[in-house]
Amino acid sequence: MYNETVAFVIISSGYLLGSIPSAYIAGRVLRGIDLRRYGSGTVSGSMVWEHVGRWAIVPVGLFDIIKASLPTWLALRLGLSSTVAAAAGLAAVVGHIWPLFLDFHGGRGLSTMLGIWLVLFPPGAAWMLLFLFIGWRLRSAVWVLIGLGTLPVLSHLIEGPDIVTPLSALMLGLTFLKRLEANRRPLTKDLSERIRVILRRLFLDRDIPSHEDWIRRTPGSDQSRRP
Repeated sequence: MYNETVAFVIISSGYLLGSIPSAYIAGRVLRGIDLRRYGSGTVSGSMVWEHVGRWAIVPVGLFDIIKASLPTWLALRLGLSSTVAAAAGLAAVVGHIWPLFLDFHGGRGLSTMLGIWLVLFPPGAAWMLLFLFIGWRLRSAVWVLIGLGTLPVLSHLIEGPDIVTPLSALMLGLTFLKRLEANRRPLTKDLSERIRVILRRLFLDRDIPSHEDWIRRTPGSDQSRRP
């Protein structure tokens, strides 16, 4: 009974900690803007980079990583299983993606996912950083999917923990779900365009063909209008 209670508290706390929207706070404090109305509309480090200040990505990113690594580490420290530790970290990811304190309008959860890997499978964190860097350089969101999808292969090659495969699958599922949900951004009524937008969301993480136009949207720009 004790372990179940502690697990519940840690997992619940993980969600609440993950819900603290550091990127949104940075936008409000440093620029006086609401990041939900800029660029992709996600409350994320990438939008802090584009619309708040590139230096601000460091404290924001570090905090987002700690949001997941702390409950994951604490669960292990208290003698709970790696499954409970992974659940606590995933709760922080869910909180980051759908934050209680911001009307469930959050970010993609990539930094918080890194926080879990840092504790449970450090080579996985390095692996994901590599693919995130490639995706950033090539301006392609598909590399995140490739990174998550190939993590079990890396784990198998270097005899990583068994938790890696199910955890990667859950992270991949959350990533796809977040891209489809897109912070409740409405879809067009035209069926053919709707299908194109859904495919762009899944594989490109945006609604329009141009990446540059998407990330640089502002409340007063033509690109800020919803499709």
